Order: sequence, then structure tokens, then C-alpha cells
Amino acid sequence: MNYFKQTVMASLTALTAVSGARAAEAEAPLIEKPVVKVENGQFTPELLNALGRVSDPQLSPDGKRVLYGVSYPSVEQNKSNRELWVVDIDGKNARQLTRTKSSEQNAVWIDGGSRIAFIYPDDNGDYQVWTMNADGTGRRCVSAVKGGVDGFKLSDDQKKIVVISQVKYGQTAQDVYPDLPKADGRIIDDLMYRHWDEWVATVPHPFVGDFDGNAVSNLRDVLEGEPYESPMKPWGGVESLAWAPDGKSLVYVCRKKTGKAYAISTNSDLYQWDVATGKTVKNLTEGNLGYDTYPVFSKSGRKLAWLSMEHDGYEADKNRIMVMDMATGQKQDITVDWDYTADAIAWSADEKYIYFLAAYQGAAPMFRINVATRKVETVAGGQWDYAAIVPMAKGGVLTMRHSMKQPDELYVVAKAGKEPVKITSVNDDLMGQLADITVEKRMVPTTDGKQMTTWVLLPPNFDPNKKYPALLFCEGGPQSPVSQFWSYRWNLRLMAANGYIVIAPNRRGLPGFGTEWNAQISKDYGGQNMKDYMSAVDYMKQFPYVDGEHIGCTGASYGGYSTYWLAGHNQDKRFACFLAHAGIFNLEAQYLETEEMWFANWDMGGAFWDKDNAAAQNTFKTADPHKFVQNWNSPIMVTVGEKDYRISFTQGMQAFNAAKLMGLPARFVSFPSENHWIVKPQNSVLWQREFFKWFDQWLKPKK
Repeated sequence: MNYFKQTVMASLTALTAVSGARAAEAEAPLIEKPVVKVENGQFTPELLNALGRVSDPQLSPDGKRVLYGVSYPSVEQNKSNRELWVVDIDGKNARQLTRTKSSEQNAVWIDGGSRIAFIYPDDNGDYQVWTMNADGTGRRCVSAVKGGVDGFKLSDDQKKIVVISQVKYGQTAQDVYPDLPKADGRIIDDLMYRHWDEWVATVPHPFVGDFDGNAVSNLRDVLEGEPYESPMKPWGGVESLAWAPDGKSLVYVCRKKTGKAYAISTNSDLYQWDVATGKTVKNLTEGNLGYDTYPVFSKSGRKLAWLSMEHDGYEADKNRIMVMDMATGQKQDITVDWDYTADAIAWSADEKYIYFLAAYQGAAPMFRINVATRKVETVAGGQWDYAAIVPMAKGGVLTMRHSMKQPDELYVVAKAGKEPVKITSVNDDLMGQLADITVEKRMVPTTDGKQMTTWVLLPPNFDPNKKYPALLFCEGGPQSPVSQFWSYRWNLRLMAANGYIVIAPNRRGLPGFGTEWNAQISKDYGGQNMKDYMSAVDYMKQFPYVDGEHIGCTGASYGGYSTYWLAGHNQDKRFACFLAHAGIFNLEAQYLETEEMWFANWDMGGAFWDKDNAAAQNTFKTADPHKFVQNWNSPIMVTVGEKDYRISFTQGMQAFNAAKLMGLPARFVSFPSENHWIVKPQNSVLWQREFFKWFDQWLKPKK
């Protein structure tokens, strides 16, 4: 998963977290920064859930202040709450603007920085557009959109607004048979009837209207009468919409396909919608077959940049940075000479550069590219992942960064190559009490003569004269980076803090090492990338401080698949036990159970019944974990979310049942209310407790 997806999911999680009975919410105590006690410097799941989560920095028009959000989960209330904060650009005078029972989202400066617009629930629990003074006073709801809004974006002159709202999709049983008001059957005639974690009953549409600072009015559905979605589910948000600086047109991202055509294609395009006529007037990316996303106008409006993938059906293709001259329509790929994939973009104020984020050699630096010369230079690097880009008018960039050792905080980069200056300290007090760990970058030789970047995390107070159990971390995606990520579930620092050496390889199929390295995994699930995992483990076993008899294997999604596959190829007992979350166990079942069929077609090579398709036949013969289950010889734990429609929870049920029928020690932990991730605070703590209980049982033998 790329960085943009992580940001979107953080926002979606926060929106979901405020659902529930309004009366009960009113009676519950306000969720604020918890008071916690750190015992002996030990990092625990409870402390992980006590950290403030910084997000969405917005620079004030005068460049002197930063608006941002901080959310805290409440394990007791089993939800999170996000409040708005402001800090001066020099890091001084941080102050909290809101103290409310629900989460403020999508906050932006308006009226020259004297006010703020944001979304917040109304009395019905629907998110609407609100405004308030810059000091947090004078809150008022300024929209009344039926069903609420998921986000909004203002035109540069702040006279126009586009809001994202859900519209009905398809027919219910009652639409067909009005005399059956209590029937709950679904009548389905085509694919994509469910997506990610929902049975599709609505799709998002952009609505354009007027905004005078006090009310949202005259909303028009940009896709009125069309059955398409914009932004695209499940990841898309307001970054899928771009106002032309003159406010006369809007560019929106849309994949104008439904059913089977949608399920097998990634061909989205950028469309230009004319405000005066209320019509879509042009497909700006017609002819490109892959994803086109993330449109961003230059300040003058003369140029449009966006991210573009070349191939239809390949969701992990290289994200190229494309630039269009709006007057001539001429397009160019300005990253044609740069062999890495971009994840977010922003124009510099002078329009000479485009800033972008990208996985690169095991981290995620911030770069900029000269639009004219196509020269790429590093703006901010080091052993960090950067997660936001807000260019400043007089040069420099406001950003956000994290690492395997610490969560997000806000920073300012004064100029390219200069050390970033930290301007928030949301979690310094708690993180400062934790025993430190060591994160090392190792270069591991692979079986085909290459060098693989592998992150190794060593426990607190590491003593090379002692022996430590180890965990192999298998990344999901399958093509998402093992960079300096900070996760609130797959937290590698937490694993190290509990006495494990963590081995996190950037195996074949991960971005940041060129397109060839990234693409190699497709149609080779059980091949070189699995050898890479084994190489990393064998490399670490040569060190005397690694207890080679007590190494565990774990991962989620494709990482869960990897865990199952490695469990079936464990004859030499590299691994003493396994834990898989949301993993693919049966590729044939997965091919027919998942919703986005382009993914299965590209990665597996095609359908298992296509006997003339050599690539597909090889996948289902050599890479299907359930065909090697007879080789399982070690304890295995399986966890799933029952609302996961990307990889059905039944995959995990099959794996657990197989283990028990074979007489192996096994555990199954299923979460009825969770999807591909475990996000609710109490479920998160439960998952972490079971995770460490399982590995401690098998990897830390009692003496």
C-alpha cells in the first residue's frame, strides 16, 4: 500500500470511529490525550494505542501558522477522536482549537486565514461542512447535504465548492418488489457487487456548488445520472479533485466502467467539467490505459500534473509524473529517465519544480524534479519516511515524517538538502520514556547474486553475547515498500521491544529498487521473492545472537500468503511457528472470491481453468499454499476480519481447519466487525496481546 492510501485510510478510520448512537456519545467522556505510565521503559500495545496520531498539515495563507489534526484512540470507548491544533511555523505556541465529542476532518484555512472550514457531524450524525473562526470560536454548520459529505475542496477564490457525497447505486429488493418491505435479499446481475468491506449500495459523486463563507448552495451532481464513482473506492478522496485556478472548471478522476468491465480494469481517466455549462467537456487522458490519478494544477493554471500508470490491470505499475500544457494539450512524462514510482506530488510556487514522495532504497525520501530539465534531486532523505508535501511560498516545504522508531510529527525543510526542523512534539513525552531500540540496514546476498536491503531491528539493551528469538516480517501488497514505516498494528518497534530481533527484507516485488525489481513478483508468487525471504533468514542465522531454533514467521495480506507458503516449504525447520493475518491460502478460491479481478488476473496470470495459459497454470500449480499444506509441521495462528472482501475470511478458516485436522497446534482469531485491517481500539489491543502470547509460547521456551 502506498503512502497516499495510508493517509486516506487513516481519515476513513477516523470517520468510521465516530459512528454509533448519538445519545451514548453525548454521555461518554471526551476523548483526549490519555494519562499513561511507562513501566521500566517497556513499549506495550496499550502504549501504542495511547500515542497521538498527527495528520493533514495545512499552511496558513501568510505562511506563519500550521493547522493540523491529532487523534487519540480510547480503548475504553472503542473509538477515536480527532481534534484540530495550530502551531506557529517556527514550532512555537502550539495550541488546541477544538475539544469536541466527534472528529473534525478535512480542515482548511479560509478568508485569508481568519477562519477555518472543516467537516463535522450534524445532529443526525451526518458529516457536513462547518466553519469557525481561526481561534476555534463561532462554529456553525454551513451545508445540509442529504446523507452528509465525505470531503470537500474549495476553488482558489473560495466562491465555489465541490463536495463528495454518496448516491444510490443499483436496485434494492424493495425497488423491484414494493410489496416485500422486509425482504433483505440482494438481486445481483454483474460483478463488483461488493468492494473492500461493503456490499455496494452507494457510490461517491462530486457535487459542485456556491460557497459564500456562510452557506453551501446550488449543488449540482457532476456525474448526474451516471453509475460511476468519483473519487474511486476504496482509496480515493479530495486529492482526486482539482479546481482550475480560475474556478471555471474542475478536473475529476473517474473510471467510467461498471460490473465486469470495472472489475478487470484499472483504466481511470482525468475528466474536465465546465462550471458554466455543467458538463464534462474533455477526457484529458484518453488513450492511456492504466490509472490516472492525483491531478494538481500549477499556480497559474497553465499546466496540470498528475500520476499515471501505463498498463491496464496492473495496480502496482510505475507511477509516472505527467505534465500537460493546458493551452496546447501537449503531455510529457517528466520521470521517463527516473526508474522509481511516485506517490504524491505538489507544485513549487514558482512552477519550476514538482515535489514528490517515493519509495527509494528502503526509505521514502522527498524529492523534487525540475519540470524543464527532468533532473531529480533529494529534498529530504535519511532513515525516514516522509508523508506530506506542502510547498511554502518563499521556498521550503512543510512536511510530516516517521520511522520505524517513532510516529509522525511535523517538520519544515527550509531548502533542499537542509536538515528538517521539527515543529511539533505530540508524542515526545511518551516516546522519551521508552527504552530505545536499534534499527540497522543490512545488505543480504540473494540466490541470484543480488544485494537485498533488509531492515533488522534489535531489542532494547541489546547484548551481542546473548541469544534472541527472531521474527521474519513478510510485507503485504504484494508491492508495497518495507521502508521506514510506522504502523499502529504491524509495529516493528513493538515487536523488538518485546525481546525479538525483527528481520524485514525488501524482497523481490517491492518498490524503491527500480521497476524490474518491483515487477519481478508478478506471476511468480512462489518464486524468487520466497527465496529472498529464506536468504534473509539464513543470513541472520549466522550471527551468534540469533537463536536459530526459535524464529517465527508473520505477515498480513500477501504477507499472510507468504506465511502460508513458507509453512508448506519448511522441511528444514527454518521457522518454529507462524502467524498469518488476512492471507491468501487457496489461490483458486481467491481468484473467484476477490472483488478487483484485475489484481488476480495480473498477478496470477489469469484463470485457473484456462489450461492453455502457461503462466496461470504455473501459478496455481507451484504457488498455491493449500496444495502444500501436507508439509505443514509447525504451530500456526490465523487472524481475519469477517468484513474483508479483498481476501475473504474463509481463506483463514480453511487454513486453520487444515492445521487442526492435521493435528497441529493452531489458533484462530476472527473479528466480525473488522475488514482487511484491525482498527477498532479494543480489537487492536486484543490482536496485539494474542500476537505476542502466541509467539512467546513457541519462541521463548521456559527455562
